[in-house]
Amino acid sequence: MDTQTTTRDPYVMCKGMKFPKDGQFITGKLRASLRDNKYEGKESQCVLKLVRDEDTVIELGAGIGFMSTLVATRRNLKGVFAFEANPGLIPYIQSVHAANDLKNAHVTHGILGKRNGSTDFYVRKNLLSSSMEPLDGDTEENTQKIKVDVLNASHVFKEIKPNILIADIEGAEATLLPHLDLSGLRGAMIELHPQHIGPEGVNAVFKAMMDAGLAYYPRGSTQKVVCFRRAW
Repeated sequence: MDTQTTTRDPYVMCKGMKFPKDGQFITGKLRASLRDNKYEGKESQCVLKLVRDEDTVIELGAGIGFMSTLVATRRNLKGVFAFEANPGLIPYIQSVHAANDLKNAHVTHGILGKRNGSTDFYVRKNLLSSSMEPLDGDTEENTQKIKVDVLNASHVFKEIKPNILIADIEGAEATLLPHLDLSGLRGAMIELHPQHIGPEGVNAVFKAMMDAGLAYYPRGSTQKVVCFRRAW
């Protein structure tokens, strides 16, 4: 009887995108969510209503590279530039971009801020829950505090000239966005973290968008995922 050697598929597929199987990141619920095309569902709906061909996208908080890959595969972009604070995620994001043959997707290790420098960042065993702020449950066993480079946000925006902003930065949205020049944006998708920033922080995000001439876009928004556009 003839036998055939089968090669195990090295990727988890989600919405036509390839995510390399990885024992550190793509496990359990995350793997199932990707396979069921449910991962970042609300965010995906919002972004695809927002991003158009020829856009230049800046993403703050790249995660596993899902959003940068989604917009780069679904739209003919000038480029998508992702920034991620967690050093452990950078090689995986690069592997996702490579697996999907992306030439216009870029990832940088760092955080945007008012000026160049460094800041504390809390890396947790669940890397996707890492953040700039300490949490009550942090211990020496499950959390490592590291220093991460802060890049001058004004210089980065002037260099990239983005017209679309995607931000999921675990509560830093309330302190960062009001200090950015958002006047060149046509639209933005922000994932709010009200459990961290409270009502004052939520108001600060909305004010930053309004001051830049961007209005809340309800058709692209769902609960904590809020979309803003210059024109409807």
